[in-house]
Amino acid sequence: MNPEILFAPHAGRCLRAGIVGAGEFGASFIYRSARATGLAVEAVADPDTARALEAARRAGIERVRLCAHRAAALDAHARGEFVVVEDVELLVQLPLDFVVEATGHPEAAARSALAALGAGRHVAMVSKEADCVAGPMLQAKANAAGLIYTPVDGDQPSLMVALVGWARMLGLEIVCAGKSGEYDFVLDAAAGSVTSTATGHALPAPDFARLWSAPPERLAACVTARAAQLAPLPRATVPDYCELAIVSNATGLTPDTPALHAPIARTLELPELFRPRSAGGLLAGEGRVDMFVCLRRPDELSFAGGVFVVVRCDDASTWRVLKGKGVPVSADGATALLHNPVHLLGIEAPMSLFSAGLLHAPAAVLQPRCDLVARASRALPAGTRLAIGARHAVDGVTPELVEAAPLADDRPLPYYLAAGCRLRVDVAAGAPITRAAIEVPADSMLWQLRAEQDAHFFGAGR
Repeated sequence: MNPEILFAPHAGRCLRAGIVGAGEFGASFIYRSARATGLAVEAVADPDTARALEAARRAGIERVRLCAHRAAALDAHARGEFVVVEDVELLVQLPLDFVVEATGHPEAAARSALAALGAGRHVAMVSKEADCVAGPMLQAKANAAGLIYTPVDGDQPSLMVALVGWARMLGLEIVCAGKSGEYDFVLDAAAGSVTSTATGHALPAPDFARLWSAPPERLAACVTARAAQLAPLPRATVPDYCELAIVSNATGLTPDTPALHAPIARTLELPELFRPRSAGGLLAGEGRVDMFVCLRRPDELSFAGGVFVVVRCDDASTWRVLKGKGVPVSADGATALLHNPVHLLGIEAPMSLFSAGLLHAPAAVLQPRCDLVARASRALPAGTRLAIGARHAVDGVTPELVEAAPLADDRPLPYYLAAGCRLRVDVAAGAPITRAAIEVPADSMLWQLRAEQDAHFFGAGR
């Protein structure tokens, strides 16, 4: 479809937005909004006001005012100045259409979203860390208030959901939907090494070139051998799991295994790998979500954190033609890969606001189907603080994807509810982190939202 034609009936209308968080996503969104047609980002809230001011400066915004009080913020906004504040509670008092939440902090994101909805603002949720815990409840609250709560393009969950929806509308049967990890494994055959773009570390792998390719009947075994050789290099990250949980909640597609398969694979191998084991693939069934780590040479394009679907080829002659046009199709002609190899952060996020604000169409309709939970990877003694680190990793804790269920003392706890808490009892290696195992925070908005979600969708606590 042509977006210019789709949105033509709304020409002349300009959506007004404020953003919470001026990090990588927020800064790129502010820059793009200064150039996009029909969208104006008029304010930003960030405790690091210097970072927010710099984002405005880089976007070429000339009239900027740092405001500490409501009256000053309203005056600056009325004068057409770009408003910078520390607190989201001040930002939502401005006459905005949308609040874009991009802090990446689950508790802060929950508070921002509730403040925005309470002030009658639509919410565009970039912070997937809150979305995977209580996104369905936030969307239910928005619906009840006649507002929109939506994920955003520019991040992989929304783009993956869009690709799934597009395929379903065309009558394509989805075998698996997924994404690549943020980082690639790059083979330098001449040097006999594989480098992770996550760390830049080159791992000596003198025999790895023999694992570059394999015939379809041996590809699954080849993937296992790749994983063994490259075990020291990091593969899936917590955000990967988080994003797939949101996609599951939006599409009904489910993880094949709690730990994911996450094969180290070349892009052309995906239609062979992401199908049932009975057909030589990795999966126990169909209608799944998963991810892969892109294996490539230095001179090849990265999948760059892109998204894909593997679909069933139901018309052999058509798919033979498409294979000749460059579409990756399995050797037996049964499955094919369709993909969007990029996500563009704040550059493409305005499209989600146009869809939601002008067409009243959120990027996803969310139901609690999948939970990202925490499991101990080693023995954790009582008193351990589950401190969140780089890429949201918690030392001694492994993320998993399981069927969504209400919180209970004996059930695995959502990862972002456990993160930051202190253990009140010892947790054995391999055991799930449960609600009974931690000191539950007394004033967490995210915990409160999750309890409301459990009651709303499961009747829990009633």
